[in-house]
Order: sequence, then structure tokens, then C-alpha cells
Amino acid sequence: MVGKISIMSVMLLFFSCFAIAQKAERQNIREGNREYNKEKYTEAEIAYRKAIEVNPRSVEGIYDLANSLYRQDKFPEAAEQYQLIAKQGERLLNEDPDNADRLAEVFHNIGNIGMKSKEYQKSVEAYKQSLRLNPTDDSTRYNLALAQKLLKDQQQQQQQQDQDQNKDDDQKDQQDQQQQQDQQQQQDQQQQQQDQQKEQKTQEQQQQNEQMSRDNAQQMLDAFLQDEKDTQEKVKKIQMQQQQSRKREKQW
Repeated sequence: MVGKISIMSVMLLFFSCFAIAQKAERQNIREGNREYNKEKYTEAEIAYRKAIEVNPRSVEGIYDLANSLYRQDKFPEAAEQYQLIAKQGERLLNEDPDNADRLAEVFHNIGNIGMKSKEYQKSVEAYKQSLRLNPTDDSTRYNLALAQKLLKDQQQQQQQQDQDQNKDDDQKDQQDQQQQQDQQQQQDQQQQQQDQQKEQKTQEQQQQNEQMSRDNAQQMLDAFLQDEKDTQEKVKKIQMQQQQSRKREKQW
């Protein structure tokens, strides 16, 4: 008996806390809506965040917070909140088919954020998803057509930039190749000049050596001739002395 009473007490306490939290959530959301309608989006954001603190799974609080952030041009933060709702899309549709309109608005706003950041591919996908949920929304249909055109222009521009870049790269490669050829040609010319200078120096050295050999041979020949001349003179001198000696002997 005591055990049953304790369980009932815990259950009553749980439902009591849940009811209080739900009430606090609703109060903060209503406060945020009042500020939002006054275009006081910063104050609305604060109120919606309080509602989410009470119930982090509050789809309405997250959706309203995303809208208040969007109105403040806090697009990355708003997109993050919209994505939280988009991830729960299947569950929300299963719970209530009327959630389709709200999900369509979520994807529409995600598409708008993509347009502002020029992420047109993401915008196209988001607008298509919005139209699947609400095919009669002409505003989304117009935005989809615009996003598709901007995406096409962006792709063409990127393609042109890639072509220009490839052209610049080709020109640079040609310039580098030509520069390498010029450097190689210059090196070849320098090497050829060095070879010619070396060959010329070798030839000059050979000529000098040959000239020295000729000079040495001439000197040796001259020395030999001079020795021969001196020898002949000596012989003549001796012969003259002998002749004179004979004459003197005859006179005696």
C-alpha cells in the first residue's frame, strides 16, 4: 500500500512539473510573439530562447526563434534552427499533416538564406522541397525559377573562369618552357664559347711549343755550324802554321 502511494506521488509530481514547464514554454512563446509583432526581434529572440530552455524539443519555439533570427539578418544562425526542424520533417508530418505548411515555410526560408549567400544549388533544392510540401505557393515557384537561373549563370561564370585559368596556366607553361629553352640555349652557347676558347688556347700552346722546338732546332743548328766554322778555322790555322814551318825548313 505504501509502495503504491509512493508511485502515485511520483507520477503526480512528474505531471505537475511537466504542466508547469509546458505553461512556462507557452508563456515565453506568447511573449516572443508579442515582441515579434512589434518588430522587436531581439526581444522576441530572447523570449523564444527561454521557451527552448524549458523545452529543447519545442518545434514551435525553434521555428519562431529561427524567424526572429532571420529578421535580424542572422542568417547562419537562422539556417541552423530551420535545419533542426527540417530534420524532424517526417515525424512532424506523421503527427499532423497540417505541419506540411509550416515545413514548406521552413524550406522556403532555407532557400532564401541560400540566395543571400549565393549558394544557389542549396536554394534550388530547398525551394523544390518546399513546393513538394505546398505545390500552390507561387512565391516559392518564382524564387525557384530565379535560383535556377542564377545557378546556371554562376556555373557558366565558373566554367569561364576555369577556362581562363587553364588558358593562363597554359600560357605560363609555355613561357616557362620557352624560358627553359632560352636558358638551355644560353648555357649551350656559353659552353660552346668555353670549348672554343679552350681549343684556341690549346692550339696556341701547341703553336708555342712548335715554335720553341723550331727555335731550339735552329739554335742547335746554328751552334753546330758555329762549331763547324770554328773547327774549320782551327784546321786552316794549323795548316797555315804547317806550311809556314815547311817554308822555313826549306830556307835552311
